[in-house]
Amino acid sequence: MSEISDRELEEIRRRKLLELQRNAAEEESKVDVQKKLELQKQALLRSILTSEARQRLTNLKMIKPDFISQLELQLIQLAQQGRVAVPLTDEQLKKILVQMQSRKREIRIRRR
Repeated sequence: MSEISDRELEEIRRRKLLELQRNAAEEESKVDVQKKLELQKQALLRSILTSEARQRLTNLKMIKPDFISQLELQLIQLAQQGRVAVPLTDEQLKKILVQMQSRKREIRIRRR
């Protein structure tokens, strides 16, 4: 067996520390970008939706976060394309939600 010298050990430690610092910096930048995107999305939703409609989305997001995140992106796209009236009221949002739920496929399990 060969022993690792102090210099080699110190070099390994230094490389590992640099790698960890680099990974931490990359993760921090990803989090910053995600925060900026979320702030932009919320600003757009404030301009697209009435306060009641925003409150409804917030309440629903607690129950179905993935579904509502997808809906928020679709609403932003529709508003940017001019396909929905801005600001979108709570009643209009309810209709959109009903339409989206009716399009959702129902899964049935049959026992034999």
